[in-house]
Amino acid sequence: MRPAARDEAHMREALQQALAAEVTHDVPVGAVVVDASGTVIGTGRNEREALHDPTAHAEVVALRQAAARLGTWRLDGCALVVTLEPCVMCAGAILASRIERVVFGAWDDKAGAAGSVVDVLRERRLPHRVEVVAGVLAGEAEAQLRAFFAARR
Repeated sequence: MRPAARDEAHMREALQQALAAEVTHDVPVGAVVVDASGTVIGTGRNEREALHDPTAHAEVVALRQAAARLGTWRLDGCALVVTLEPCVMCAGAILASRIERVVFGAWDDKAGAAGSVVDVLRERRLPHRVEVVAGVLAGEAEAQLRAFFAARR
């Protein structure tokens, strides 16, 4: 499978995770961590409301699950696929885990840390930088978010 098709397939899995977040009234953001072979080793969705935990963003939940599955915090060679551009906290967790590649759907023009507001993931002064692929199935990711917030207004 070509890389773009693989990214889209994994983004579809992340979009399914995002739908599940809505059940607990969390913002619909979903994430998956895949290893170098393309196998999903961690999944996550926003669980801040469900767990009363400000750090329970989809990315952090997926990173924790992947690290537990591998038995190490170092996720070398792995990629994170997430429906929304990571925030600063998540970007820090991504760097700390040594994720190699981040694929995201929708841009976050309020809190994004992968190029929109700041670019933590590719900051040259930090010891680890990440390849970033933006806009994969962005329309679908944006539609999920818009529908969620429209229903709450």
